Amino acid sequence: MDFSVVNDHWEILDLIKAICSLIVGMILGAERELKDKAAGLRTITLICLGSTLFTLLSYKIGMGSTEDATRIASYVVSGIGFLGAGVIFKDGISINGLTTASIIWVAAAIGMSIGFGEFFMALTFLGSCLIIIHFGGFINKKLLSHVMLKNLQIEILKKDFEEKYKIEDEIKTFSKRIELRKLEENSEFIILTYECKIFTNKVDDLERFLVYHPSILGFKI
Repeated sequence: MDFSVVNDHWEILDLIKAICSLIVGMILGAERELKDKAAGLRTITLICLGSTLFTLLSYKIGMGSTEDATRIASYVVSGIGFLGAGVIFKDGISINGLTTASIIWVAAAIGMSIGFGEFFMALTFLGSCLIIIHFGGFINKKLLSHVMLKNLQIEILKKDFEEKYKIEDEIKTFSKRIELRKLEENSEFIILTYECKIFTNKVDDLERFLVYHPSILGFKI
């Protein structure tokens, strides 16, 4: 048996896997990069390449043993979990970075499937991922969710405190629920922070009301 032919075959196949992993990582990473997210083109691409490399090494070190390959692959999954958690952060009641963390997870999974030679599976899940990324927001907005959870911060003069109740009544017409979370004051101003479930089709109307209300000095959603 000519082992050099076998080795050449595996080297070419490994190169194909590396190129495929690079392309997939760049496609997923470019989407995050264009949206100026924490994990962009380089990060996602390296994650995809690293997952493919670990999978190739685990399979070769295990000499084709499925048990050894899956054991090392499970360590990759654990490591990616910690990496994904690093891009998630809380801002008030909002949690940011969940989509980026999910893409990191999927990029690693696709990289591993490429490493195992499952190219069709990798392509299928890449396509599915891109569909969700680009059309998920539209589907959620048009078909599923009619409210959005937001922090609403309003600044009024201290002498206009009684207007607070009228303002809240007006905000209720644009929201499913409104709850006062924080009240801060100084010698002149009062800052009210609300947790609101705002109807998505009334966001513009709410902003218009806040802009033109004479007692509201400023607001932030």
